[in-house]
Amino acid sequence: MKVLIADDDPVSRRLLQSDLQKWGYDVTLASDGTEAWRVFEEGDFPLVISDWMMPGLDGPELIRRIRACSKPNYVYTILLTAMSHKEDLVQGMEAGADDFVSKPFDRNELHVRVRAGERIIKLEQALKQQNQALRAAQAALNSAVTPSES
Repeated sequence: MKVLIADDDPVSRRLLQSDLQKWGYDVTLASDGTEAWRVFEEGDFPLVISDWMMPGLDGPELIRRIRACSKPNYVYTILLTAMSHKEDLVQGMEAGADDFVSKPFDRNELHVRVRAGERIIKLEQALKQQNQALRAAQAALNSAVTPSES
């Protein structure tokens, strides 16, 4: 699964990249929110991990743009933040974040949160496939039924 990481701190970015690659993820890095948005628009990233505070485009604004875009699949978003006030968390959730990880991040916590996101993405994909199969079956039934003549 492809993961986009947006973090202006090179040490955090490399730690995230190292951990995610060890866990089998295909990682793309962005050094700020503006670069992350450009990369996101050009690619397919089911999972985005973003630092909250970055120059230019911050994490919540990046997530707002992700939620407003017209990509066909759900994108699971995790905000990394040193902020811990409830108001901050509410603001992040209102922007569309699915989850939070506190900085400095704990690798085990990050891993379980990423796996939770992956489960949600896979459930969404399975539901989409089932809906397509149901629509195809309904279309086949509709074409097989001929109107009776009066």
